[in-house]
Amino acid sequence: MSLERGNRSTRVGVVVSNKMDKTVVVRVDNLVKHSVYKKYMKRKVTCKAHDENNSCGIGDKVLIVETRPLSKDKRWRVRQVLEKAVTA
Repeated sequence: MSLERGNRSTRVGVVVSNKMDKTVVVRVDNLVKHSVYKKYMKRKVTCKAHDENNSCGIGDKVLIVETRPLSKDKRWRVRQVLEKAVTA
């Protein structure tokens, strides 16, 4: 019996808001090739992710993992902070 529960999707993104309690908003950017013109376009999606310790700040690069629905909009959890934002 395996301890891992299926293939959970992960994404890497940047925290754009941390004003809620135990929740951060993460922007995930990706490049998509246009089917006709073959040029690359930037696409972005925002996800609300659960941050148990309120450890993320704006600008941090985080790894989020898909999870069960935690609230109306939250379907992701912060697994780890990959890079802290540089504050001046």
